[in-house]
Amino acid sequence: MRKSSSDLTVGSVAGQLLMFALPILMGQIFQNLYNSVDAIVVGRNVGKTALAAVSASTDITHLIVGFFTGLSNGAGILFARTFGAKNYRKLHRAIHTSVTFSVIIGVAMALTGVLITPLLLKLVACPADVFQEADAYLRIYFIGIMFTAIYNIGAGVLRSVGDSRNPFIYLVIASVVNIIMDILFVVVLPLGVRGAALATIVSQFLSVVLVFRRLIKTDDVYRLRLKELRIEMGLLREIMDLGIPAAIQASLISISNMFVSRYINSFGSDAMAGIGAAKKIDKFVGMVAQSVGQAIATFISQNFGAKRLDRAFKSIRVALLFDCAYILAIGSIIYINAEFFVRIFTTDEAAILFGIDMIHTMMPLYVMQCLNQTFANVVRGFGKSRVVMLCSLSGMIVCRQIFLAISMYIDWNVRNIYYGYPVGWTCAALFVFVYYYVTIHRKYWGERKAAV
Repeated sequence: MRKSSSDLTVGSVAGQLLMFALPILMGQIFQNLYNSVDAIVVGRNVGKTALAAVSASTDITHLIVGFFTGLSNGAGILFARTFGAKNYRKLHRAIHTSVTFSVIIGVAMALTGVLITPLLLKLVACPADVFQEADAYLRIYFIGIMFTAIYNIGAGVLRSVGDSRNPFIYLVIASVVNIIMDILFVVVLPLGVRGAALATIVSQFLSVVLVFRRLIKTDDVYRLRLKELRIEMGLLREIMDLGIPAAIQASLISISNMFVSRYINSFGSDAMAGIGAAKKIDKFVGMVAQSVGQAIATFISQNFGAKRLDRAFKSIRVALLFDCAYILAIGSIIYINAEFFVRIFTTDEAAILFGIDMIHTMMPLYVMQCLNQTFANVVRGFGKSRVVMLCSLSGMIVCRQIFLAISMYIDWNVRNIYYGYPVGWTCAALFVFVYYYVTIHRKYWGERKAAV
């Protein structure tokens, strides 16, 4: 099997960053597509309460998935830095340690999630008419969460060595399988929300098989040998130092979103269904910032490891320009055609109105998420994962929850919930940019000039 790693420390900065980011973005689009298909198939074939059940589970599933994504992204910083420094022995050991740990914690999380599902649904104040279907969906979904944990770390290994193409291919295959399984389990059999959850598990398992086949069969420096799977405590501490802050950040923001869901759920199943549809749609805008963020974290980590600071700083401008251009193009299309997109998910007129209103309120403000994601991942790429965690939690949790508490006390209006998201992005972006400019930019600017 040919080598698929890519050295991001040489060549055109703009060309390499965009070519590396594009498969990540396309992969996220397909991943969001098959997550959206769950909601579309359920909403149009089972009913409004079933769509509300899936929507009620979303922030809970993001809590666990976000933890594993954050952990793999943080671990990927270490992988990319050692790869950029050409310390392949350490890379080999770090990969085997992280894969072993992800298997252990994935199984533990799956068992815990199944047991505490009712408690989690009560935490988000899931209404009685939705609770039973949400409980069924979430319990089955949790069984497959171990596959999510294992896939994320495997895909993180590939991306850290510059291979974003193969994870994209695997997500496309998994997405197609998920759509086919959705139609089979929900429409043909039919199993309702249980079928949608089963379809997700099947696609997640397939993605694990594909990514681990690549890791085991490759002749490249990141090859995985099953007999060498073990945990080296020293390396695990390094991985945890970078990965745990990112994992905690993602999880706590998801917990914050669960409390936001309490506000949403108080407006009833119409709001739950409509806002749930709008959140699926707006992810197609927000995912570009997340994708380019993942790419720039890896890009900067490799170049930081290779002491190519000139390339690291240049990549920031490229990322910002790409983000803004995409958001303007896609955001405009979704804003203008908001009703069309919401109707894909549901035919309920009351729910549709909630979805349209949320899109029209939030879409013009997505540039703030772009700024937040870019500079957060820049700082993370320089190895300051704890700082990113603190800045993000301060903005996305503290500032947003204060805004919601005050605004909802003054006026119990659903639009205050919509505005809460960009308020959090803006505050987090401001905090992390100030840190970047004062600490990282000033410290390394002189070294960058010397390297030019």
